[in-house]
Amino acid sequence: MTETAIRLADYQPFSHLLPEVDLTFRLSPDATRVSARLHFAPNPGRAGHPDLRLDGEGLRLLSISLDGKQLDLTPDAQGLTIPAALLPNRPFTLQTEVEIAPAANTALEGLYISNGMYCTQCEAEGFRKITFYPDRPDVMARFSVRIEADLPVKLSNGNPTAQGPGWAEWHDPWPKPAYLFALVAGDLRAHSDSFTTMSGREVALNIWVRPGDETRCGYAMGALQRAMRWDETAYGREYDLDLFNIVAVDDFNMGAMENKGLNIFNSRYVLALPETATDDDFARIEAIIAHEYFHNWTGNRITCRDWFQLCLKEGLTVFRDQQFSGDMRSQAVKRIEDVALLRARQFREDGGPLAHPVRPDTYVEINNFYTATVYEKGAEVIGMLKLLVGDADYARALDLYFARHDGQAATIEDWLKVFEDTTGRDLAQFKRWYTEAGTPRLKVTDDWQEGTYTLHLQQDLPPTPGQPTKAPKLIPVALGLLNPNGDEVLPTVVLELSQTRQSFSFPGLASRPVPSLLRGFSAPVILERETPAAERALLLAHDTDPFNKWEAGRALAKDALARMILDGAEASRDWLDAMARVAQDDSLDPAFRALALRLPGEDDMAQTLHAAGHVPDPAAIHAARTRMTQALAQTLAPNLHALIARHSTPGPYSSDAAAAGPRALRLAALALQSRLDAGAAAAALAAAADNMTDQIGALSCLLEIGKGQPELDRFAARWSGDRLVMDKWFGLQIGLAAPDQAAAVTERLTRHPLFDWKNPNRFRAVFGALAANHAGFHQASGAAYRLTADWLLKLDALNPQSAARMSTAFETWARYDADRQGMIRAELSRMLATQGLSRDLAEMAGRMLGAD
Repeated sequence: MTETAIRLADYQPFSHLLPEVDLTFRLSPDATRVSARLHFAPNPGRAGHPDLRLDGEGLRLLSISLDGKQLDLTPDAQGLTIPAALLPNRPFTLQTEVEIAPAANTALEGLYISNGMYCTQCEAEGFRKITFYPDRPDVMARFSVRIEADLPVKLSNGNPTAQGPGWAEWHDPWPKPAYLFALVAGDLRAHSDSFTTMSGREVALNIWVRPGDETRCGYAMGALQRAMRWDETAYGREYDLDLFNIVAVDDFNMGAMENKGLNIFNSRYVLALPETATDDDFARIEAIIAHEYFHNWTGNRITCRDWFQLCLKEGLTVFRDQQFSGDMRSQAVKRIEDVALLRARQFREDGGPLAHPVRPDTYVEINNFYTATVYEKGAEVIGMLKLLVGDADYARALDLYFARHDGQAATIEDWLKVFEDTTGRDLAQFKRWYTEAGTPRLKVTDDWQEGTYTLHLQQDLPPTPGQPTKAPKLIPVALGLLNPNGDEVLPTVVLELSQTRQSFSFPGLASRPVPSLLRGFSAPVILERETPAAERALLLAHDTDPFNKWEAGRALAKDALARMILDGAEASRDWLDAMARVAQDDSLDPAFRALALRLPGEDDMAQTLHAAGHVPDPAAIHAARTRMTQALAQTLAPNLHALIARHSTPGPYSSDAAAAGPRALRLAALALQSRLDAGAAAAALAAAADNMTDQIGALSCLLEIGKGQPELDRFAARWSGDRLVMDKWFGLQIGLAAPDQAAAVTERLTRHPLFDWKNPNRFRAVFGALAANHAGFHQASGAAYRLTADWLLKLDALNPQSAARMSTAFETWARYDADRQGMIRAELSRMLATQGLSRDLAEMAGRMLGAD
């Protein structure tokens, strides 16, 4: 790391306490005035009489005074220091006034303007772009805010206290760090409702949107109410203000933000009607609404002491939103989807130059650590802990956590201590999941002697950047045993692997069993075991664990696809026949069957081949996957029409899981049918569809076989005025473009009049789709590499945070052949050599080049 790196080991409490803050905003696009009264007191936890250091970036200081006495101080580029000699050793008030220009704030951090609406985003370190302040999560204050503006709606955190012509005042009674501050002002409309808490309090609920969008908020409101009730019943957590506001914003770097009492959302995760949002959109809205609401306790009431503890709030809250979504929909399907996402994003991260622990110990730019490791792997660590201690002790530990740390900025040590105090367990070894990077490999062999079955488990911990060697982790391995006829002879037990090698024996069995390992994906590891295809077929047919049933089919598919890629083999007859049985098995959840019929992704196969010592060829992977899909279509051909007809949901559209599952299976069958009828059925559905799920599903079917231009044109003509729907239009064309056309299609669409590259959603729709088109992004000419780098550099000048996050398209470069490696290295080096490159993008490019 560079000399500017921030290190966990260097943490010190802030020099002063800050119990109360008074802010006044006089809003103006080019010259907003922010007056701050900060009520400080010396911190008894800090020795001596230190200087007072305030963070501040891009602020024009107009005045500063201490207890009414003007100070003559000059800020530097990162903030303002008040020498200890000027500070009294008692409580005092520091008053500042600064000027900022929200209209010029293209980075979308701090206070900015989105289509005429004033909006803030302060996590992680955006508040320092609003006023001089100790912008760190362990400084928690009660905020009182006055907003002065000639705008109809003026919102901030907490409860409203007063208002008049051109002004409004708010007070948040709960102490919070500056990253949770929020302000919104503009011409907005409210979709309103209410919620009665378990103690009988009435809470007013509002979703604020632009005029005309009021009718698209009903689903989000229902999701919020479901989340509030679930948090009461599942965790005993009641909402603690009189009001809960959500605001939908078009220009937003993140998905959403949990500011206390005033959640700010990317509009794509709020606005939804059946005509404009897909089933996946509805599921994501429900999950993200819940996630941000759950932060009220796991993030707001208890926050993180420093940004190294980011997983404390994010991993726990992701785990909670996963539990909620499973309860609202299907636990089995949700678990499969979560693991698929973990493997696609986090395993890829853990296996490359961007690998880092769930709790990092150093960073340059904290915005670069809002990663799959912190979020998704952080959630997996919570799930393992719950599995190890059991449901009852997990609930007791959470109650103790809330009671002990309410109103505090806590650490991972605090979190683990409540479990140790509740259960009496020593969790020092388990803590390694937080402090060590990398995905463990779990190697399994077995033997059978005289009625005793023995499993031999070995954990292998590969080196990662900065961590060449690692001690054994505590790995929970959920196990079931099946007889050769498919009957379960051992219901799920949890083995605790705590050593490098351990063996577990199961005596008294009548026949050699088939192991069902890592049920429910009990630990985020890579399982290595030579498993005969017959065993996998048995598990696919008979395993009582839904995850392992799906996993068996996926493993069969990956084995077959690997042979097709490496040896030119034909699609496996065993796998094809197994998929035919799954497709026709009406006892299985349609959503499960849709997932089972989905072939492994191309990036997934590239990672699998690389892990096995092969150099993946993106073109060969794409060609083999296309052949395998065609073979599956031909195998299922006699039943596809009936499958489509049987799962065509009659009546009006419903977004619930009971209706979404059959639609998913029908569209999976339609995609296969399209390869047999040249897209005739898909074209008919595109013309007749009355909901976006069917519209997008039909278009995808057509684009996958190289058709669909008339349908794309009609889609654009109908939806050109809807920004969120057009994001789908842009992304579909690129994500499903032929590999040799992907870069050209992308370049053409960047010249489209609706390509607003300054809008994060539109930029992600285009370049996220190009990165996801595996064979297209890695096409041998390198055109996609060059195009992506060009646009990242352009975006970096305006929005460094978004540019840095999108740069992860290059993170897997070391997998590929020398030519591709050379081209990607050249683009990363070009970025690093660019004058004025942001700290955000420079850190990411430097870390990726570190794989060289």
